[in-house]
Amino acid sequence: MAEPIGAFPTLDDLRAAAARIAPHARRTPVMTCITLDAMAGADLFFKCENFQKVGAFKFRGACNAVFSLTEAEAARGVVTHSSGNHAQALALAARMRGIPAYIVMPRTTPAIKQAAVEGYGGRVTLCEPNQAAREAAAQLIIDETGAALVHPYNDYRVIAGQATAAMELFEQVPNLDAIIAPVGGGGLLSGTALATRYVSPNTLVFAGEPEGADDAFRSVRDGMIYPSVEPKTIADGLLTALGDKTFPIVREHLKQILLVDDDAIRAAMRLIFERMKIVVEPSSAVPLAAVLANADTFAGQRVGLILSGGNVDLAAMKW
Repeated sequence: MAEPIGAFPTLDDLRAAAARIAPHARRTPVMTCITLDAMAGADLFFKCENFQKVGAFKFRGACNAVFSLTEAEAARGVVTHSSGNHAQALALAARMRGIPAYIVMPRTTPAIKQAAVEGYGGRVTLCEPNQAAREAAAQLIIDETGAALVHPYNDYRVIAGQATAAMELFEQVPNLDAIIAPVGGGGLLSGTALATRYVSPNTLVFAGEPEGADDAFRSVRDGMIYPSVEPKTIADGLLTALGDKTFPIVREHLKQILLVDDDAIRAAMRLIFERMKIVVEPSSAVPLAAVLANADTFAGQRVGLILSGGNVDLAAMKW
C-alpha cells in the first residue's frame, strides 16, 4: 500500500493488509472469563494478541509494511528505531521475506531485548537514549543502504496492519457495543478506530491510557499533539506520543480516552494472570483496568478488549 498524503487508509487498504499478512501472522483467539464479566458487569471479549508472533500485535503492522514493499525496495532492506516489540516484529517480518532489517536501539536497551532482535536476524545499531539520536542513526543507515523506514506506529502501512486485529475480532464476535485498546503512539488505536468505522460503525471506540503517560488524553482534549515528556508508568509499551498520522484518526473516531493509575494496571494484570491463566504485559492490562474503573460506562454491554502483547520480564514484576 502506498502511503497517501492527508488521507486515511481505506477499507480496501485494510482488507489488502489482512490478505497480505494472512500467510504469515496468526489469527489470534478471543477468550472470555465469567469472573471478569461479573466484576465488570459486562460481557468481555479479549482479543489475545499476546499469542501473536513475537508476542504482540506489532507483528501485524510490521508484516504488512515489509510485504507491501516492491522487490526493488525490499532488496535494500528495512530500518526502524525501536527498543520494544516493533523491533522484534520488523526483524522477524524481514527475515520471512529474506531481506535485511536494521534496528536502531538506545544503548540503554536491556541486553535481553537486543539479543531477541538479533535472534530474529535484525542488525542492531546502538545510539544515545533520546529521540534525536534514534532518528539520526536511522537516517544514517538509510543514507548508506537505501533501506526503507518503517516507523513503529506513524506509518499508514503499519496502521492498516494493526487494524486487522480489530477486523478479526468483529468477525469472531459480532455486535460489540464497545471496543477498547491501549494507546501509546496510536498505531493500534488508530487501526482499531478505522476497522470499527468501516466494519462495525455502531461500536464505540475507547482507549485506555496510564495516568503517568497521559499525553494522548491531553492531545485529544486540546486538539494538538503533546510530546511524551518523562512518562512514569509500569506500562512501558505506552510511553510514546501520538504521531501526525495517528492523531487525526484517533481524534476523529474515538469516543473517549480513559485514564488509569499504575495500581489499577497492576491489579488488572494480576486478574488476567490469575483468572484467565495467560501472560500479558502491563500495557495489555490497561484496557481491563479502564473498564473496571468505569463500570457505569460499560454496564450491560458487549465489550471487546485488545490484549496488546505478552512480553513481560516476570523477574522484574512486583506483585
